[in-house]
Amino acid sequence: MPASGTYTFDPEHSAISFEYDHNNRLSESYGIIRGVEGTIVLDTENPANSTVEASFPMSNIVTTAPALDEHIRGKDFFNSPDGSSPITFKSTKVDPEGDDEAKVTGDLTINGVTKEVVLDVDFNNYAENPMTKAMTAGFNAETTIKRSDFNLDAFVPMVEDEVEINISVEAAVAQ
Repeated sequence: MPASGTYTFDPEHSAISFEYDHNNRLSESYGIIRGVEGTIVLDTENPANSTVEASFPMSNIVTTAPALDEHIRGKDFFNSPDGSSPITFKSTKVDPEGDDEAKVTGDLTINGVTKEVVLDVDFNNYAENPMTKAMTAGFNAETTIKRSDFNLDAFVPMVEDEVEINISVEAAVAQ
């Protein structure tokens, strides 16, 4: 298990992927979010006291086509042509489930709208990063959100309202 303390996301090795059904289930569409930044404060003696915060600018979202990237930044979705709109998550509760799993509840803010979401989190490993020599913790998490909850409901139901989100984080002990 990782030691108690503050951990900083490695934005080059932390990413979010998402998928949703497109055109009435004719295909699945995918995207990735790079450059996710954040911090995890771990309390190994009382894991329920742990916290996590993460953020990235909307411009970090990359889909399967540059034209689609531009479209989602436009008025139908994020209304942020320059991609500067922030997307943030701040935990409000951590419920440990055994030694390596937890439910992390928090406030997700997208498009200026904040909704509560629950992440199913798995602890992967704690080891020295061979490149940086920093002690690093790895986590995976998943959740599903509804686009309509965040005023991103253009083309529902042709484009599915539910979006599956998978998160992978490497976080090093803060220096």
